[in-house]
Amino acid sequence: MDDSDPPVETLVATVRGVLPSLTPAARTVARLILDDPGMVARSTITELSAASGTSEATIVRTARVLGFAGYPQLRLALAAASAARPPDRLVPGDLAPDDPLSEVIVKVARAESEAIKDTVAQLTSERLGLVVEAIVGARRTNVYGVGASGLVASDLTQKLLRIGMSSNAFTDVHLALTNSALLREGDVAVGVSTTGETPDVLAPLRNARDAGATTVAITNNPRSSMAALVDHPLISAGRESAFRPGALASRISQLLLVDCIFVGVAQRTFDTAQEAVQASRHALDEFLREGRRKA
Repeated sequence: MDDSDPPVETLVATVRGVLPSLTPAARTVARLILDDPGMVARSTITELSAASGTSEATIVRTARVLGFAGYPQLRLALAAASAARPPDRLVPGDLAPDDPLSEVIVKVARAESEAIKDTVAQLTSERLGLVVEAIVGARRTNVYGVGASGLVASDLTQKLLRIGMSSNAFTDVHLALTNSALLREGDVAVGVSTTGETPDVLAPLRNARDAGATTVAITNNPRSSMAALVDHPLISAGRESAFRPGALASRISQLLLVDCIFVGVAQRTFDTAQEAVQASRHALDEFLREGRRKA
């Protein structure tokens, strides 16, 4: 593989991440890569064109969208991935309506474990460090997300507040838009969206960027509008399905990124963070003691 090609460890995560943004024809090729990577690795471009019912030009374009110079480089990466990982690691079984609960436990646990592994494979200390330093030096950090991503936004805000950082989570687009228009240089705006195409998150991020704030994205799709918009994209992994819409594996990988951000910020503000945690814990303890006395 060329040095510019994406690493083998992140190939499957990259395919899953860009899947929603592909054209229908390119999505057919990408699904074949996910469903039977070994077959794709063994196929010539003519054979894959026949198997997928798409043109050779579509296959080349799909390879380039995934970050490869062309189809030969994609085939080499798939062959390496197939050799490095067992088949069930490359193609995790989806949940079916008639799966027994014992199988549900195994499949859900595997999906979440793989989401964490794939997220770690794409995360570098340099990229994380830039986000951490921006938040440490920020006047305030505001986080935008809706639906399941809104839960992740609230989690990041709660963690930052607990160590004395100024932060707010916005899950309502009207509040997000009015707030983001008031940000300025020295502020940080974080958007959370699995697809990277959620209008309710993209709009306030654009506002924040135009106002001069540092922008961060947490998304599964490295080729998304949101990843291209922000200063610092952080790529999570995990796929959605009929029984795991917008949750579980995708949310677990986003929460991993949130935890890494939080720990990095807490390390760099250790003295003030420790004081804030102790003060907040004391306030909660006093509240609980008073409640018990009244009871």
